[in-house]
Amino acid sequence: MKKPLRLLVFDCDGVLFDSRLANKEYYNSILKATGRSPLTEEELEYVHMHSLPECIEFLFRRHPDLKDLAFEIAKKTPYSDFFVYMQMEPGLPEFLEWAYSRVKIALCTNRTTSTLPLLRHFDLEKYFHLIRTALEIPKNDPRALSSILEHFRCSPSNTLYVGDSAVDERLCLACSVPLVSYKNPALKAIKVLKNYEDLKIFLQENFSL
Repeated sequence: MKKPLRLLVFDCDGVLFDSRLANKEYYNSILKATGRSPLTEEELEYVHMHSLPECIEFLFRRHPDLKDLAFEIAKKTPYSDFFVYMQMEPGLPEFLEWAYSRVKIALCTNRTTSTLPLLRHFDLEKYFHLIRTALEIPKNDPRALSSILEHFRCSPSNTLYVGDSAVDERLCLACSVPLVSYKNPALKAIKVLKNYEDLKIFLQENFSL
């Protein structure tokens, strides 16, 4: 018997977009301006999952004297300059077009001021019924997700979260929301997806929409 599904919640980086190179270029530009060395692999992994304030704190944990300067540089460095390095996941607009009239669609991201410009740049804003960014609640706080459920008056059992990181995994666990992993088999998820056609088939076969 198929389960009812009312709400799909998406992470942004690594799920809607391959943004690894964009994040690398963005944060390296900040590091260069402060005189710090480029990102290590560990740091690149971190900035791919966390909010800007968390990233600055982490990147300058050994250089606290440069932290204020880094925040100032970040404020003056528009992330839109790095959209050229972003790659939208294949089949994403087609999937969102199909899903929009069937379920509520929300975004839960650790991005801050770059979120709306990014969605508008790729003409995706129109597909999201609600957008929750780290400006409101960062994803290390379970309320980032629980507040979305409250907004739609939706239970965790009628919700799916599509994410790709340990941050997403912890968030879903804290809110008892089933996680669908996007291209990351290391996560504890009910399904690991290869692409958006995979997600569409999974929903059609297992849920009433």
